[in-house]
Amino acid sequence: MAESIELAWSLGEHMIVWGVVFSILTALELLLPKERQSLRGRLRGLGFWAVWIPLSDIAFKAMGTAWSYVGIEPIISIPLTLSWSGIAAAVLSPIAGAAFGDLSFYWMHRAQHKWFWRFHAVHHSIRELSAINCYHHVSEAFITTAIVIVPTSLIVAHSLPASGVTQLLILLQSVYIHSSSRIHFSHFGRIIVDNRFHRIHHSVQEEHYDHNFAAFTPLWDMLFGTALFPKPQEWPKVGITELDEPKSVRQWLDLPVRYRNATAIKLETYDHKELAAD
Repeated sequence: MAESIELAWSLGEHMIVWGVVFSILTALELLLPKERQSLRGRLRGLGFWAVWIPLSDIAFKAMGTAWSYVGIEPIISIPLTLSWSGIAAAVLSPIAGAAFGDLSFYWMHRAQHKWFWRFHAVHHSIRELSAINCYHHVSEAFITTAIVIVPTSLIVAHSLPASGVTQLLILLQSVYIHSSSRIHFSHFGRIIVDNRFHRIHHSVQEEHYDHNFAAFTPLWDMLFGTALFPKPQEWPKVGITELDEPKSVRQWLDLPVRYRNATAIKLETYDHKELAAD
């Protein structure tokens, strides 16, 4: 009973924090819009997040508990307390921890594109991309949790705990990268991912495919050869060519199946054209 109450309390707190983040970034999008977004699209995104966020929290808690029972000790431990920096460590250490976490996210994200694409395609199908309209398929709450927990339990980074403000700023940045506001980091975008850098990742243009996987710092994309920095004023259209973004709960849930069917038909049509040409 106590664990259930604790989980419910934690979920409530997370929903409030996410609500604050969505409110701040949506306000900035309305005040400084790069493109116009429909109210219907924002409300639809909010509804999908209302399901996804608690499911993600439950999945992470369940996977973490299950994995802890396995009892495998970390193989590598990386000290990121940065005690040599004095009082600055209170800020620098959590940032270093976030950057290291982003390395795990980078490879998890590449795995999504390679092995779990039809599920991740839900996120990429969104054409009215904004801070609040950047949801994921419900299955990814479980898929990504499993992919993240295993490697991060084997390679552990020890950083100082982040303050509430630092945690809020990190969450703000992770959602802001989908924002449709005019605010960007200019030259600092080579250090911290901004919405222009991540927009390239969501682009429908083929030359932009499989670039810019990181969410916190472009360092990992630069290191592994997947960085593609946007040109001045570049703001490509986003989405996927096979299907439109979900307009209902049913379309949200069954998009992976519809995507598989759509690509199968497309491949079959292509094969028929090749045979006819021969």
